[in-house]
Amino acid sequence: MTPIQGARLIGTTERGVLLDCGGGMTCRVSLLGPALARVLFLRDGAARLDRTWTVPAFGADDVPWEGRDRLDESSWPAPELVVEHAPDCITIATGALQVEIGLDPFRLIWRLPDGRAFAQDRAKHPYRFGQARPGLRHHLARHPGDRYYGLGDKTGPLDLHGRRLRIAMLDSLGYDPRTGDPLYKHWPFLITQDGATGGAYGMYYDNGATAAFDLGAEHDNYYGPYRSYEAEDGDLDYYVFLGPALRDVTPAFLSLTGRTALPPRWTLGYAQTTMALADAADAQTKIEAFIERCGTERIPISSFHFGSGYTSIGPRRYVFHWNRVKFPDPAGLMRRFHAAGIQVVANLKPCLLDDHPGYPQAEAAGAFVRDAGSGRPVLTQFWDGEGAHIDFTNPAGIDWWQDGLRTQVLEPGIDVGWNDNNEYGLWDEGAECDGFGRPVRLELVRAVQPLLMTRATLEQQRASRPDLRPFTISRAGCPGIQRYAQTWSGDNTTSWDSLRWNLRTGLTTSLSGMLNTGHDVGGFTGPVPSPELLVRWTQAGLLHPRFIMNSWKPDGVYNSPWLHQSALPAIRGAIRLRYRLIPYLYSLMHAAARDGEPVLRPTFLESGADPRCFDDCDELMVGPFLLAAPVVAAGQRARALYLPDEPETWFDFYTEERLQPGADATLAAPLDRLPLVVPVGAIIPFTDAPDDFSRLHDEPSRCVRVFPGAGTGASRFVLTEDDGVSTSSSRAMLNFALSWTLDEVRVTL
Repeated sequence: MTPIQGARLIGTTERGVLLDCGGGMTCRVSLLGPALARVLFLRDGAARLDRTWTVPAFGADDVPWEGRDRLDESSWPAPELVVEHAPDCITIATGALQVEIGLDPFRLIWRLPDGRAFAQDRAKHPYRFGQARPGLRHHLARHPGDRYYGLGDKTGPLDLHGRRLRIAMLDSLGYDPRTGDPLYKHWPFLITQDGATGGAYGMYYDNGATAAFDLGAEHDNYYGPYRSYEAEDGDLDYYVFLGPALRDVTPAFLSLTGRTALPPRWTLGYAQTTMALADAADAQTKIEAFIERCGTERIPISSFHFGSGYTSIGPRRYVFHWNRVKFPDPAGLMRRFHAAGIQVVANLKPCLLDDHPGYPQAEAAGAFVRDAGSGRPVLTQFWDGEGAHIDFTNPAGIDWWQDGLRTQVLEPGIDVGWNDNNEYGLWDEGAECDGFGRPVRLELVRAVQPLLMTRATLEQQRASRPDLRPFTISRAGCPGIQRYAQTWSGDNTTSWDSLRWNLRTGLTTSLSGMLNTGHDVGGFTGPVPSPELLVRWTQAGLLHPRFIMNSWKPDGVYNSPWLHQSALPAIRGAIRLRYRLIPYLYSLMHAAARDGEPVLRPTFLESGADPRCFDDCDELMVGPFLLAAPVVAAGQRARALYLPDEPETWFDFYTEERLQPGADATLAAPLDRLPLVVPVGAIIPFTDAPDDFSRLHDEPSRCVRVFPGAGTGASRFVLTEDDGVSTSSSRAMLNFALSWTLDEVRVTL
C-alpha cells in the first residue's frame, strides 16, 4: 500500500476544504454541524461506490431505494466556521470542535474548544491506499488509557482495547461467546473514550466492504502506539462526532444513520419459537397443542415465531412454500393463534435452493445475484444444498420477494416476517449485483443486501396492513438496520458461559445503536439446559427488548417454560415480572425511537464519573431506574455486585432495604428471584397483576412505584401510552415528577 505523504489546499466549500494528496487522490474535510465532521477520500475524483444506504440526507428518515449520492452534502446546514491558514497546516473550527489539518506530513488532529487533542492520526503515514488492489488503511494514535466500545455484535468484555476484530457477516452457529468473531453484523462504528482528555467521540466508516479494526493488538516499532481501520475495498469515508460524554455518542450516531423503529407493544411480551415444532411431521397438531399448553400452564405469551420447517420439502427449506402435509390449514392455525391473543412471526430466508419450485420464475426475472461474466445466478452452499440469493438491489428481486411475502405469508394470516440467514455468504469474486441498473460488485454492497431485504419485508407489511405499525426482525445487517428491525445475538450455545458473555454482547450491540435487541433464551444449539440454567437465562432474558425462547436441540426437545416441571414456577414468575414491567419498557422504547437513548446500558453510561463502573462486570442498567444483577454461575443463591457512587442511595427492589453507594453489596438470589436494585428517585410504572394470564401486553391498568430518599431530591419519568399497534393512535406522554424532603413526598402528573 502507498502512504499519503503530504497535501495542498485546492479549494474551499461552505463546510470545509478540498485537498490534493497526490497520485490522483483528493480529500474533502467537511464540518456538517457544530460537533459533526466528515472526511472523504476520492481517487481521480470518484468514489469506489458512489452511493450510501446508511446515511440519510439531513432531516430525512431514510434513503432512496437506489441509495443516496455519497458526494452530496448539500442537505446539511452550513455551520459557522473559523478557517485559519498557515504554511504547514489549516485549522477549521466550530464552537464545539476544531480539526487541524497538517499538510506536510499530512495528518488530522481533532481538538476540543480549549485546544486539547481528543483524537489524532498517528504522526507518520496515517493513510495508505492500495494500488494493485483497492484496499485502504487509516491509522490513529492510541493512548494507553483509551477505552473502545461498539463495532456491533462483538463478544467478550465491553472495552475492546487490545483486540483485533473483523467487520464482516457470517452464519456463526455455535460461536464462542467470549472470543468468537465476527458474528452477524457489519458495523464499522467505534466509540472511544479518550484517555488523555476523558472526552468521548464516535467514528463511523461508511464502507460496506469486509474490514478490520486493530485496537492495540498490532505493534510496529517505527510508529509508536496506534490503532487502525483497514478495508479490503470501498471508500475511506468516515464521520467523527464528539459526545462529549459517553452517553451522548450513541444518540449522535443514530442522528446520523437513523433512529430506532418504534415496535408494537406486543413485541415486548414473551415469545416462543423452536425448530422442533415446525419440523415435526404433525407440526400443525403439535403447535395447536402448544397454544393449549400455554393456557394450561398459565404462561402469558404474546407471539409465536415459526421456524423455517413450515416451508420444507423433505429436509430442505423453500421460502414462500407451505408444506401442506404438516400444515393442512395454515389460515385456520393463524385464527387459533389470534383468538388466543398471540401474534405470529414467520422465518424467511433470501436464498432459493436450485430445486425450489419458484427458482425458474425468479431466474427468468433476473432476481438473483449473478456472475459478472456469464450473467447466471451465483450458486453457493446453503443449508442442505446449493442455492442462489435474491438481489435486493434489483427491482425484480424486490418484486419477487414482496409478492411471495404477500401471497404466502401475510394473506394466510401471519403478522410479521423474520429475516434470517441473510449474511450473504457468497465469496465468489465475480458476484455482481444489479445496483438498480448500475451494476456493482457484491463485495461493496454485501452488507446492504440484508438491509434492503429487511426494508422490502417491512414495506410490504406496511402496504398490506396500512393501519398497523409495521415490525420485522433481521439477524444480519449494517448501520441503518435499526430503522427497520429488531435484531438478536444469533445462534448462541447453551452454557453458563454463553449466558454470562451474551450479556456483554447485548450491551455492546446496544451501545452500537441497535437498541431493540436480545438473545435466544436458554441457548439455541448445544445441550438441553439444566433446570437452574434455564431459570437464570429466563431471568436475564426478561431484561432485554427481545424476550424469546428459541432452540434447536437433539431428539426434538426444545426450550420451553415447562421443559423442566421443577423450574416452571420460577420461569412463570420471571415471565410475569416481564409483563409487569412492560409500561416501563415500552416508554423506554419510545425514548429510544425518539431520542436515541439506549434501553440497555452499562453502569458507566449512567455513572461515568465512578472509575469502578468501567470494570468488567455482569450487571446492566435497564433504562435509568433498574440496575440488574443476573445470576450467571451455577449454584449461586447470593449475588455480589458493586453499586455506583451515584446517586446517594440505592434500594433493594424487593425488600426496599437501603444500600450504600460506592460499595460492594450482596443481594439475596434464591432461584425464583432476579436480583434488582433501584436508585433513589426511581419512578417505575407497572401493569397491575390480574389473575388473567392472557394478553397482558394490552393490560390497561397501571400502577407506579416511587423511591424517594431520606433527604431532599427530585426526579422525573415520562410514561408514554398509546394503543400499542396502530399507525394513527393518539399518544399520551404522562410526565411524572417525584420530589421529597424530610417532611414530604410529592408526586405530580
